[in-house]
Amino acid sequence: MKTERILFLIIFTVFAAVLSGCSKNAESTDNTEKIGGIAFSETVPLTYAECFSIDRYEDGYSLIKTMNGEKYLLVPKDKDIPNDLPSDIITLSYPIEDVYLVAANAMGHFAQLGKGESIKFSGKKASDWYIDYAREAIEDGKIFYAGKYREPDYEMLLENDCKLSIQSTMIEHSPEVKEKLIELGIPVFIDYSSYESHPLGRSEWIKLYGEMTGVPQLAESIFNEQLGEFESIDKADTDKSVAFFYINTAGQPVTRKPGDYITKMIELAGGKNAFKTIGSEGSSSSITMEAEQFYFLAKDADIIIYNSTIDGEITSVEQLIAQNEILSDFKAVREGNVWCTKPALYQDSGKLGTAISEMNLIFSDNYEAAALEFFFKLESGEHR
Repeated sequence: MKTERILFLIIFTVFAAVLSGCSKNAESTDNTEKIGGIAFSETVPLTYAECFSIDRYEDGYSLIKTMNGEKYLLVPKDKDIPNDLPSDIITLSYPIEDVYLVAANAMGHFAQLGKGESIKFSGKKASDWYIDYAREAIEDGKIFYAGKYREPDYEMLLENDCKLSIQSTMIEHSPEVKEKLIELGIPVFIDYSSYESHPLGRSEWIKLYGEMTGVPQLAESIFNEQLGEFESIDKADTDKSVAFFYINTAGQPVTRKPGDYITKMIELAGGKNAFKTIGSEGSSSSITMEAEQFYFLAKDADIIIYNSTIDGEITSVEQLIAQNEILSDFKAVREGNVWCTKPALYQDSGKLGTAISEMNLIFSDNYEAAALEFFFKLESGEHR
């Protein structure tokens, strides 16, 4: 009996190993789908980003997929385009170059990666850039202004051999422009980072641009630094209510909808959004409020963050009150807890870990105002 039992255990163990091997092979087969005969290697792990994926293949090829089903195969410059490639896959020679960049929030990624030279054309003029590299490159003639997303200078792009257009989702409002670019042989890539549900998802798009420019390890390192900044903050509720808004040219207060990435950043930093009860689903991320509603919700807020990027930067509390006199009665104004955003906040989405960390420092009264990259404290003119 003992011999039979030992034999049974040996057979069972071998059989289990075979089954295990089959299972692993099946799993491996599922994950090693081939594109034009090129074997799958690995999928790039993502922490927060949900709107793109990167699959790497042998010999340096990478397949990027975006949320709307677009597929882009990065083909190393010394390699050929694979045979029998599915018709829905767009090929891009990489590292990418001669790019017409319209998606402004991507410029910060290229600058952080030290790959600004990949950009040859801009959808913004020098005066509209708050990222130093972009503004200086246009002023120095290294990047050319080639028109906004809805009115590109097709002649300039063709004459200067534009090889790729990176667009924001605004291009979807001008489909004829997208079609024209493609007709002219200029592939269009749409940056969907604004659809990410978590602010750090926007920052994680640096991995995509790192893949496109041939520096994926650097991109991962930069993102991990932002992740580290975010994870190192004290996530405890600071019990500070925060009113984030600006006053438009008509004198009306405008804030961000609950669930917008800015309001999520406030909450992730330990603050309470003073306007969390207003807003509904829709295409716009902003809400214009009635004066009475604004006063009721924001007058007792502990902290004001004024969105000075949208309608012009202000430099003193007096200038803020001049926007709307009812602000003089607000608790945050009386107690000197008024902050402003710096313009780069909206264009440098690769550093949202830093931005959340700075919010946390402000909310917990643990800041050094001069050291903040994305916010500055508004002082009274008489103290300036």
